[in-house]
Amino acid sequence: MNDATVARRSPVQLSPRAHTEVARILKAQSIPEGYGLRVGVRGGGCSGMSYILGFDKLREHDITFDADGVEMYIDKRHGLYLLGTTIDYHDGLNARGFVFENPNATQTCGCGSSFAA
Repeated sequence: MNDATVARRSPVQLSPRAHTEVARILKAQSIPEGYGLRVGVRGGGCSGMSYILGFDKLREHDITFDADGVEMYIDKRHGLYLLGTTIDYHDGLNARGFVFENPNATQTCGCGSSFAA
């Protein structure tokens, strides 16, 4: 990784609950060295775009960020759609899983996993 791919402040923040859950998954699933948390978007879903969240290796167009000890990879082409987004984790009776709070979303679907910007 060269210095050009490392940024100071991530466009995406992990809430304390999301950070705890990501750290738990990293340990429980024995995610190999060299993998980071990939956050991104792709076309599709009820509202036009859906979120990407998972563990992956660094790719050519990625920018890396440190989220309190969790290495995060974001394709620089996705940054505009994710700027200011907070990822939270809910573990309740009505909802369980990661939730994206995106100030750029002009429309979201009922399931919360897709949006329009």
